[in-house]
Amino acid sequence: MTTLGIIGAGHIGSQIARAAISAGYDVVIANSRGPETLADLVAELGPKARAAAAVETGRAGDVVAVAVPLGALDQVPVEPLDGKIVLDANNYYFERDGRIPALDEGTTTTSQLVQDHLPGSKVAKAFNHIFAREITSDATPSGTPGRRALATSSDFPEAAEFATRFYDEVGFDTVDVSPLSESWRVERDRPAYVVHLTADELREALPKANRVP
Repeated sequence: MTTLGIIGAGHIGSQIARAAISAGYDVVIANSRGPETLADLVAELGPKARAAAAVETGRAGDVVAVAVPLGALDQVPVEPLDGKIVLDANNYYFERDGRIPALDEGTTTTSQLVQDHLPGSKVAKAFNHIFAREITSDATPSGTPGRRALATSSDFPEAAEFATRFYDEVGFDTVDVSPLSESWRVERDRPAYVVHLTADELREALPKANRVP
């Protein structure tokens, strides 16, 4: 069984953990304060979950999800994630992260910054344009009419393929918005951001996005 490492145990990371365990994955999860501070979450998640430091989490995960504030990206370990698919749930909130000119000017994307930080990894955008609580509340079986769709983007087909499969396993359809340079279309303040859309509706929303909101 695949082990999903999750670096970042906030609202999004903990919800990804719940979804992954429901789909049969083993989970290793880390935060910035130490494994002992995740005792309550691990107890809730059950025997398929354990907490570890970020480096160990990166090494343990066959695939690793990164769900830390963008301003804390430099704290994500690089070497343990080398060669692995990395699901990137980052968003840019300048009020929290400080101003990043390249994002303000639309010359890069949040996921490209993650890929730059993890040059040996295969980054795929995932879970960035959905409210955390909806990762579990909006999940439905494959084929459900009106099933919600989420976007992924990657420069690596195998990473986008994994994100697509994982989305389906945890309850969502997928629209592929590859490569990473196009992932801005589902970033903050765009039409697809935190809106319940089917796959067809999501495809219709993507061209309506402005590069600089």
